[in-house]
Amino acid sequence: MPTPTPPVASPPRALRWAVAGSVIVMIAAGGLFYYASKMAAAKRQTNHDEVVVTIHPHSCEPNALTVPAGRASFRIVNRSDRAVEWEILDGVLVLEERENIAPGLSQVINANLAPGDYAITCGLLSNPRGTLHVTPTAASDAAAKAKPSMVAFIGPLSEFRVYLSSQSSALIKAVTALEQAIEAGDLSQAQALYAPARAAYQRIAPAAQRLSELDNAINARADYFEKREQDPGFVGFHRLEYALFQQRSLDGLTPVAQRLVTDVTRLKQQLLAQSLPPEQLVSIVVRNLNSLADVRASSGEEERYSHTDLNGFAANLEAARKVVDLLRPLLTKSAPELLPNIDNAITALDAELNGLKVKDGYASYDTVSAEQRKQIADKAKALADVLDGIDPALGLSGL
Repeated sequence: MPTPTPPVASPPRALRWAVAGSVIVMIAAGGLFYYASKMAAAKRQTNHDEVVVTIHPHSCEPNALTVPAGRASFRIVNRSDRAVEWEILDGVLVLEERENIAPGLSQVINANLAPGDYAITCGLLSNPRGTLHVTPTAASDAAAKAKPSMVAFIGPLSEFRVYLSSQSSALIKAVTALEQAIEAGDLSQAQALYAPARAAYQRIAPAAQRLSELDNAINARADYFEKREQDPGFVGFHRLEYALFQQRSLDGLTPVAQRLVTDVTRLKQQLLAQSLPPEQLVSIVVRNLNSLADVRASSGEEERYSHTDLNGFAANLEAARKVVDLLRPLLTKSAPELLPNIDNAITALDAELNGLKVKDGYASYDTVSAEQRKQIADKAKALADVLDGIDPALGLSGL
């Protein structure tokens, strides 16, 4: 009698569910991969006109660029071993910049460029500069012919000049007091005078940062020098800050402080000697706020030894508020709907900073949480974005 074939056992229910689940996961993964591929392709298509510049330790590739006039996007790839910056210069004036680009990463600079020849910086301040040639287009020619009357901007620009003059004088006075404390050998007094002097600089920083050579002498961080803190070219505020708060020593600091007095005095002279086109009055503030949002608020690298960053943020906000107030009469006529958004954004950033005040000023930035830093950055970015709408509203876009 043949042996009966045993019945085939059905797989356990748990196994069937596991197999079904695996199939679903595979389908979902495939869908996600397809979606990610489409998004990446769309991004590549969107950014296909980006000009890629690679920063190496001692050079940029390429270091000679040609682009048509108008909006241009530059992707700056950092292949060096330290955080660096990349700038577009018109003579001594900074048109656009991106600072603190981390090693191995890239950032994008969007610039609206008029025809002409410009210089580009490349990482370390000792690195050779490159060239940027911008060719005219039909659109740039049309924009030049369609410029609005500059008569309406005479008042705001004149008042901003007065603001720069008075704030520059306050800066010279504050730095002179700091230098005198250092020369007298009073470390604690010099430490106390550092933050007020820095805040005085940050009130004019949006305009001062247009002057590349002087701004580097006054404001450059150690990262931008070959030997960092030990580099003989590392001078200015952050060299003083390093000695006062990191080394806690005044040894050899008097010549550095004396040079800073000389440099901020020259800064006032050059700020008043340089004309400021109306289309740059807002853009310099927007660039400063974007730097605050993208780099300084999150990293705390601006005042890495003293942690007095919040004083500088508040001073930057004062400068932004001043520019808005100068343009308020024009905006009231041309774009009244924009003003509530601007005022709300200013109030929001102001409230965020005020929430971090302590008895003697502002909290030390190393005590500010990551979430609080993010809130500052988000509100600074929101203010920059709404201010970016001023030039189009006043007919200044595309110039």
